Amino acid sequence: MKVSVSALVTLFALPASNAFSGPNRAQQNTQLNAAISGSKGTGEGWLSRPSAPVNSEASLRLTLAESLKGSTFQKRLSLLGSTGSIGTQTLEIVDACPDNFVVDALSAGNNSELMAEQVMKYNPKLVSLSTPEAAADLKERLSVMGCQKMPEIFFGDEGILAVATIDSADTVVTGIVGAAGLKPTIEAIKLKKDIALANKETLISGGPVILPLVEKYGVNMLPADSEHSAIFQCLQGVPEGGLRRVILTASGGAFRDLSKDELFKMCEEDPRA
Repeated sequence: MKVSVSALVTLFALPASNAFSGPNRAQQNTQLNAAISGSKGTGEGWLSRPSAPVNSEASLRLTLAESLKGSTFQKRLSLLGSTGSIGTQTLEIVDACPDNFVVDALSAGNNSELMAEQVMKYNPKLVSLSTPEAAADLKERLSVMGCQKMPEIFFGDEGILAVATIDSADTVVTGIVGAAGLKPTIEAIKLKKDIALANKETLISGGPVILPLVEKYGVNMLPADSEHSAIFQCLQGVPEGGLRRVILTASGGAFRDLSKDELFKMCEEDPRA
């Protein structure tokens, strides 16, 4: 899974890079025009030279810089699933745009070690982990690390709801897996918070409930996960009836970092993969 700045939309759609604050414009343009071996971990990487300079770190940095040029907005975020793929990539965007984003609340599973690092870096007001043991371990780790601004620490379903409904946040990023994201999303919508949705199961399992609530409370629900955000962005400006079909190829998922030979071997040994 990858995460999406036409305000918030395009920003949360950008696949993460570890070096957003890299070279200047001249260096970026030089890199974009240089020979490129393809994107990392996807099919384009099998080509000696892709047809367009996309998905490279240089192109992503340039896209982000152009998207945020002259922007003065600030979003206050509540992040569900902060230690997972969507969560960590969202926080990389926060790192790249510190004037535009503030982290008010974080929730995660049992990764108290990474959560402690995130608390020390982003100073959220409230955090939650899945079990009381993980929450206790987090509190101990923060004490040892000399945390000066100890957040409120919750656990379980109550904690996820507390993170999703924190008063100060205006946008909730839902990066937790499965139907667990349904109730916190509903409660956040009722408080008129915008939703950056990276949890497809929320709409699959609760679409008939979620969509009327989005309309009733006048909030924005923005696709943050890579595939549906890409489709959403492609549809912007397309007139009614102007699109016949959308073809979504396999995005990689759990297999995105495998080589071509490894994929062929996997198909031979287990076609169901």
